[in-house]
Amino acid sequence: MAENQAVQTKEKLKPKLFSVMKNYSGGQLMKDVVAGVIVAIIALPLSIALALASGVNPEQGLYTAIIAGFLVALLGGSRVQIAGPTAAFATIVAGIVATEGMDGLIISTVIAGILMIIMGFCRFGSLLKYIPSTITAGFTFGIAVTIVIGQIKDFLGLTFQNKPIETVEKVEEIFRCMGTLNWQALVVGLVSLAVMIFWPKKLEKIPASLIAVIVGALMVSLLKMNVNTIGDLYTISSTPPKFTIPEVTFERVKGLFLNAVTIAVLAAVESLLSCVVADGMIGSKHRSNMELIAQGVANIGSALFGGIPATGAIARTAANIKNGGRTPISGIVHSIVLLIILLVLIPFASLIPMPTIAAILFIVAYNMCGWRNIRNVFKTAPKSDIIVLCVTLVLTVVFDLVVAIAVGLVLASLLFMKRMADVTEAHAWVDVDNEDTDPDNITLKKIPENTKVFEINGPMFFAATDKFRYLLDDTNIDVLCIRMRDVPAIDTTGVEALSRIAQRCKRHDIQLVFSHVNEQPMHAMEKAGLIEAVGRENFCSHIDEALLRAEAIEQECQKKKK
Repeated sequence: MAENQAVQTKEKLKPKLFSVMKNYSGGQLMKDVVAGVIVAIIALPLSIALALASGVNPEQGLYTAIIAGFLVALLGGSRVQIAGPTAAFATIVAGIVATEGMDGLIISTVIAGILMIIMGFCRFGSLLKYIPSTITAGFTFGIAVTIVIGQIKDFLGLTFQNKPIETVEKVEEIFRCMGTLNWQALVVGLVSLAVMIFWPKKLEKIPASLIAVIVGALMVSLLKMNVNTIGDLYTISSTPPKFTIPEVTFERVKGLFLNAVTIAVLAAVESLLSCVVADGMIGSKHRSNMELIAQGVANIGSALFGGIPATGAIARTAANIKNGGRTPISGIVHSIVLLIILLVLIPFASLIPMPTIAAILFIVAYNMCGWRNIRNVFKTAPKSDIIVLCVTLVLTVVFDLVVAIAVGLVLASLLFMKRMADVTEAHAWVDVDNEDTDPDNITLKKIPENTKVFEINGPMFFAATDKFRYLLDDTNIDVLCIRMRDVPAIDTTGVEALSRIAQRCKRHDIQLVFSHVNEQPMHAMEKAGLIEAVGRENFCSHIDEALLRAEAIEQECQKKKK
């Protein structure tokens, strides 16, 4: 048995590449190669654009796609996942680079990678589903808003007087410098945006972003337009990624840990979401824990070779599937093709106009914002979910992702606990001579004289304990029976509430009887010594048994009184 469990555990943490190669064919190889080349062409302008949006050099986006894309394909738990830089990280990466420099980003990303590896080995893959979708929707839309605001400068060709970092500061600077608008840059941006919008409707096979880059570069070069290009603002290197180790101190790690946690959670959520989408498209099932480990290794590799945080990219993964990719080989091919482009063709990237990059990122932001999902939340969700979404969205834009996720999780947890407390109740049974008035249509039993029966419904935890205080308001009884068949769980505060009731019963010479206590509450009450204090014979498996026990106690009390 132990050997079988070990084999099963090993299979769960086995990369998909090793599984699919058993039945690999030459025909599938050709499909994977074609898909890998097409995805690389799609990833080229996106990687450059996302690097610039993240406040780093253009080639660093390619480093990320090459290193992370290769490692995720090699070690990942999905057949078709394509990894690389994504818009979700742009804001937080730009903030880290602006305040902590590249060394700070490398340390944060490496820590995040280590955290993801730990999450994978601890089988946390399935736990990420407990992050509310309202938080994910809120910070995703917030990130989209910050990306749009961050690209308005280049789209309009504005000349900033200052170098704002925060989103609110960027908005102020945009209005302050609106008089420096460059009409030629705006024309290039609008043409590029039109290509991005209308090209896929005509010819989807060739990536619209690539066409926009070509059209924008030709406009600026041939028409001699006064528009900034990547080459005007950045020095692009065609050298391959180089291994770099930053100076690490405990204080630096401590200061960057929160950023690392944010990167790890964001990368894990987005990667596993991409895997789920891919599973639905190809009818497969990914290995979530192996995917987390692969994403952790990929982020460590990306950071140490000059890249930025990476995650599974839903759009590129979908493009891989649509073009015939069905194994991790396509992801490996995608990385190799990008490496060749970096070594041979990257100097041409200096001709790409900045308004074109802005237009590409506008479309990326639109595709990631999930406005339809948010519209549905406002239409159908309870007010508590809408509050969590709005708070997370606003905090993402006004402050940062760390604050937004932390506050969003705390708020969602508090509201969830309130909802659970609202559905928890304790109500008394009334002897009505077997007339059926039970809300669950269960005929009430005959209750012995001087006995009171309460039924508790819902989890007994700290937010609901005030509902149990009145259980012993009437002390002119001999037996208090508490039925707990609908109590699935209890926490320490709930056990303490029952202990106080038991102590009060003892002071007033009232016998406490429990009926149908479920496994978890029973275990918690036993650990707290409550079962021993009440008496094991007073814990009954069924209400009929509990009422018989109450009747026997009542008879003993009558004898004592006589």
